[in-house]
Parts: sequence; C-alpha cells; structure tokens
Amino acid sequence: MRIGIVSPYSLTVPGGVQAQVLGLARELRRRGHEARVLGPCDGPPPESFITPLGDSLPLSANGSVAPIAPDPSAALRTLRVLNDEQFDVIHLHEPLAPGPTSTALMVHRAPTVGTFHMAGTSASYRILRPALSRLITRIDHKVVVSKDALALVERYLGGEYEVLFNGVELDEIRSATPWPDLAGEAPVVFFCGRHEERKGLRVLVEAVQRHSLRVRVWIGSDGPDTEELSRATAGDARFEWLGRVTDEEKFSRLRASDVFCAPSLHGESFGVVLIEAMAAGITVVASALDGYRNVATDGVDALLVEPGDPDALAHALRAVIDDRLLADRLREAGTQRSEQFAMTALADRYVEIYRALSVRSAIAG
Repeated sequence: MRIGIVSPYSLTVPGGVQAQVLGLARELRRRGHEARVLGPCDGPPPESFITPLGDSLPLSANGSVAPIAPDPSAALRTLRVLNDEQFDVIHLHEPLAPGPTSTALMVHRAPTVGTFHMAGTSASYRILRPALSRLITRIDHKVVVSKDALALVERYLGGEYEVLFNGVELDEIRSATPWPDLAGEAPVVFFCGRHEERKGLRVLVEAVQRHSLRVRVWIGSDGPDTEELSRATAGDARFEWLGRVTDEEKFSRLRASDVFCAPSLHGESFGVVLIEAMAAGITVVASALDGYRNVATDGVDALLVEPGDPDALAHALRAVIDDRLLADRLREAGTQRSEQFAMTALADRYVEIYRALSVRSAIAG
C-alpha cells in the first residue's frame, strides 16, 4: 500500500508525536509498504522517507511549545505532495492541528485515519468547537492513544474513537550498545525531556540537592528552563547536561542507566518514555499522572510518586538505588510490561484499518 503519514510538528525536533510517526513508518516500510512521512523540518530530514514541508514556527500549547507550520507555503507544499503521491490512505497525527494535517483533512484526497494524542485541556478545541466539529467528520477512522486523549476529544467534539496505545520499537532499544562502562561510578539517574515546567525537571534537581543523593544525573534535551537550572547546579558534579540527544544516544544511555526518572507535573497523555525505559531494562520512577498510569503500576513495574513533591521523589529514588531486590523486581516486571506496547502490534492493527478503508473506498468509488 502507498501510505502517507502526516505530522503537524517538526520532524527534526524531538517529541512524542514525531517519534510515533517515524517509528510507525519504519515498521510499515519493513513490511514492504510504501510509507512516506510528510511534515515540517527545520534542517535536513532525519530519514530518507520524509518529504519536508518547510520550517516550523513555535506555538505555545498545552503547557509546552509545539513546532508547527501553519503558513500558506506549507499548505501549498502539502497539497502538491498529496496530488503527486496519490496515496491509498492518509494517516494524520493530531489531525486538527494548524498546518499540514488540517490542510490534508480539508482536501481529503484519500481515505483518512486520524490519531489524537493530546490530553488535558485545549483552548482551541473549546474556542473553535463548531468549525472543528464539522472538520472532524472528514476523518474516516478516528483513533486516540489513551483514555485521557479520548476524554479530551469527546468532551468538545464528540464522535466514535478506537483506543490504540502508542508503540515502541523494542528491538531497536534492546539492541542498542550501552553507553561506555560506568563501573565504580555512582548510580545513574537519567532524565530526558524538554526542559519546561510541565516536565518537572526542577523537581528532580531539588530532590537530589535537598536530600544529598549520591547519584549521577544525566539530563538530556533542552528548553526554556535549561539556563536557570544549569546555573542552579553549577559546580555540582552530580549533574551532567547533555543537550539534545539522538534516539540512538538516548537508547544507549537508557541501557547504561540505573533509573529513568520522569517527574512530569501534568499534560502527559501517554508514557512512551516509560515504555522505552522498561524495554531497556532499567527501573522507572515517575509521577503518578493518569497518562503514566496507562503504562505503569506503582509498586509493580515502577514507583509512582505525587507530582511536584521533591521529598517523595527523593524517597523513591533512594528506595530503588538502595534496595537491589526491589529494583530487580520492578525491572523484570517492566520488561514484561513493555512487550504489550510493541510497535509491531500497533502496526498490525493500523494495517487492518488501512486495508478496510481502501476496500470501502474502492467499493464506493
């Protein structure tokens, strides 16, 4: 099949939606499907199967910054590519976001699947509800990645949706070469996420410093809080600021870490980062958010703590570092849990959806 997968967010900027788009495309191509990804790119595309649609513009949304391309030039490029490629099916991630996905939805060149990722609140859904309620009817099969994403879209726009959890490329993670041997070093706690309020990095920094934890903290990525927090840890050798890391480096560092820490405060619809850590075979300590509970169960395959509480976070980190039996039990259960989120299984279901829509279109047309 010829499958067009459209991302509203820049594919050169790390993000959960972008990772799902690229991971699904890779799996579909491994199966022999001609899957191409369309989306903004701020620089060279990270994969050969990507068709760039122009640069992105930062837009504040849901407590974060979304790198979208709502400009007319991106819309024209989207239309041109859709006309040229003649896809059998078009898969839109965040289909109502301004830019390529909403443009593709308005022209509806082929049977369309729409996957909704966002959870929490949405001012655009609330304000633009009448227009979006009409636009969403153009989606032939609607999918949400979690019950939290379902609650948001149902609240404002209604309709019927299939819940399909996000997927992870398990083999890619498990085959990564661990970062160079750290024998004799302090236990490694790895944080990888945008440095902004909702991701809770400030809470992790406070937990380590307030409780004098003997750990080595790897901090991946960057963001608006980087400068302030790096100043707050200046001279503290426990903290290593890595900047943006590739997926390859992220998986390599996951495989070498002792604990993955996700202290987010809000706005998480699904815990892909937790699944990646579980697949890598390390212990997970995270906030007890509804989105993370889609993946992890406190005391079974992770330790989950009250969001925004540095004391509770420090206690959990110390527990898994000091109690080897606890850490081993959580890691083993986490490895088993990650199997349920294999990208191969997710691709199986999407291919079924694509084929059903193509058959229906052929009969109707």
